[in-house]
Amino acid sequence: MTETKAGFCMELADKLERDGNLTDEELASVLLCDDPRFGGYLAEKARDVRERVYGKDVYLRGLIEFTNYCKNNCYYCGIRSGNKNAERYRLSEEEILSCSDLGYALGFRTFVLQGGEDPYDTDERIVSIVRGIKERHPDTAVTLSVGERERESYQKFYDAGADRYLLRHETADKDHYGMLHPENMSYERRMNCLRDLKEIGFQVGRGMMVGSPGQTTEHLIKDLRFLKAFASEMVGIGPFIPHHDTQYANAPPGTAEMTLRLLSVIRLLLPEVLLPATTALGTVDALGREKGFAAGANVAMPNLSPVGVRGKYLLYDNKICTGDEAAECIRCMSMRVAGAGYAVVQSRGDHIRYRKGEAGAGTVLPAASPEA
Repeated sequence: MTETKAGFCMELADKLERDGNLTDEELASVLLCDDPRFGGYLAEKARDVRERVYGKDVYLRGLIEFTNYCKNNCYYCGIRSGNKNAERYRLSEEEILSCSDLGYALGFRTFVLQGGEDPYDTDERIVSIVRGIKERHPDTAVTLSVGERERESYQKFYDAGADRYLLRHETADKDHYGMLHPENMSYERRMNCLRDLKEIGFQVGRGMMVGSPGQTTEHLIKDLRFLKAFASEMVGIGPFIPHHDTQYANAPPGTAEMTLRLLSVIRLLLPEVLLPATTALGTVDALGREKGFAAGANVAMPNLSPVGVRGKYLLYDNKICTGDEAAECIRCMSMRVAGAGYAVVQSRGDHIRYRKGEAGAGTVLPAASPEA
């Protein structure tokens, strides 16, 4: 790449930091710039922005994967209903609450209840679990990730005390959505669910796989426009990783490089966003999560699920961290965060617009102590 073209890309990064107002062609240039210096330059811009808003704090979310039953048959997913080789499980309500007790003792102040769209998980069961966690640990936030529901169901969850909801949009392009999902799943329904959640008052998480089958640069630009238009409070992205029991078993995986670039771009487009360095990123690159923090991420999600079921919640192949105890997970993550120049804090870690009496930084958790 010539110095002139390299300089052009860096000017676009400056403009993105300054006002976030790039044309589609300019965004494409940022995503596709192949100068080896550019990724580092873009990441530095993203770090500057996240540190202006959130300082050097990294927020932990205690992930509880409580069921791998799912009624949907998404073409890319290892726990899809059509995968007869998946070993299914459900955690009882008491098991879920015990995970929250353990997590609270370890310093977690947010719990993420994630599962497939399991018909067993009625509104009443979800409400009971949310209330149970809130009664035991009233100073915590509860995030739900249980898929598409009716607006009335979302309202019940919110009224019970749920604070946040994760529902990846997967792609902002309707035709591309159809490539990834069966006909009985509707792009319009997914969009309606996301609007309902926002209107009810949840802190809403959206996101997409990077490098999913059929994805183009134009699709990614649509995704970025969508995330910006909805002022997303949380964005979860990670590289697409094939699962051997899906029709995309032989599709090429997404790359850490593009995922990191998108993390930086999203941070610049949405300076206040809560942005995880995901397990999938750590799966495709052993240092992926550290690189994610250096690219603008400020959230980590260690696993609090019982070790005996972690290997069964496999959305993709070769998932890392399926055998560590919860205390080891938080110790490892704290060390990784510290190695990237940041600090895990004991805090709910709400989006800055939703903070209720938080004074900013929480209590720093020691990197080397599993008892923290």
